[in-house]
Amino acid sequence: MTVSRPTDVGTALTASRLNGWLLGACRVGVALLWIDNVSWKQPPDFGEGDPPRTLYRWTLQAVEHEVLAPYAWFVENVVVPNFALFGWLVLIVEASLGAFLLVGLATRAWAVVGMGQSIVISLSTLNAPHEWYWAYLLMFLVHLMLFATAAGRYGGLDGVLRPAWRRSDTALARLLERLS
Repeated sequence: MTVSRPTDVGTALTASRLNGWLLGACRVGVALLWIDNVSWKQPPDFGEGDPPRTLYRWTLQAVEHEVLAPYAWFVENVVVPNFALFGWLVLIVEASLGAFLLVGLATRAWAVVGMGQSIVISLSTLNAPHEWYWAYLLMFLVHLMLFATAAGRYGGLDGVLRPAWRRSDTALARLLERLS
């Protein structure tokens, strides 16, 4: 009789190579989603103009089709007046999400960032006309799955570097092990 130990529970999902490859493929697919979406965050104005386009247009949806009043107030009174800074922040966060998920480095940490960014996008566009609200829940859930399965350990740098991080006693190595 085999007794399941706590360490066995976490590896049950990835017990086969196929499962590991599928988790890696999912991680890469999500990374490509972020990389593709970076293409329409175009500096220096990020679509601010007449008519509003790209990122600026979608940001205004948070005010025009309010989902949550405090968030709409924040967008109208903080984000819009400082839109260039906001645009650069979005570009950097989403490009980093794509890059780190693509190579599978610090995947759990970036999955949390992806969940946060999915919530922010939802609060901006959930009530906009012709939006499929399930898309935002799916975006959140796929990042939750990447976090729960530590998907960077399969076909990613987390899996390659994790043994070295475990052998090291430096603070950086311990941090990277946790983030992977």
